[in-house]
Amino acid sequence: MQIDIVTHADEELYEAFQRLVPQLTTNHPPPTLDELTALVQEASSTLMVARNPAGQIIGALSLAVYRVPTGVRSIIEDVVVDLSARGQGVGEALMQRAIERAAEKGASNITLTSNPMRVAANRLYLKMGFKKRETNAYQMKL
Repeated sequence: MQIDIVTHADEELYEAFQRLVPQLTTNHPPPTLDELTALVQEASSTLMVARNPAGQIIGALSLAVYRVPTGVRSIIEDVVVDLSARGQGVGEALMQRAIERAAEKGASNITLTSNPMRVAANRLYLKMGFKKRETNAYQMKL
C-alpha cells in the first residue's frame, strides 16, 4: 500500500471520489473536479490517498493545518476507505501519515469528529491514541 499527497486533481481522483464519498456520507454529494482542484490548491489543506498494489485509489482523508491566535491547529476530515479494502490497515496508514504531516507543519495536536455509528473508525482512532473529548459541538448551516 502507498500513501500519496495529492498535488493535482485529475479524472482518476474525480472517479475515486465518486465511488468513495457515497461510502462515507449520504449528506453531501461527491466533489466535482473543480472542487477537488480547489481543495488540492488550498494552502491549509492536504489531501491524501491510499493506493493498493495495483495503483488504484482505495482510501482518502483530508488534513487541515492552520494558524490561530493560540497556535497551530490541525483537523482530520472525511476519512474513508473503500469497502473492498476495509480491515487491511488502510485507514491506519492514512491516519499515521496525516499525523506525521501535521507534526511537520508545526501542529501541537489533531482533532477529528466521527459519527458514533462508524464503530470501526471510532475504534481505530482510540487505538491510535486519540482521546474522546467531552465538549459541545455546534454547527450552523449557511
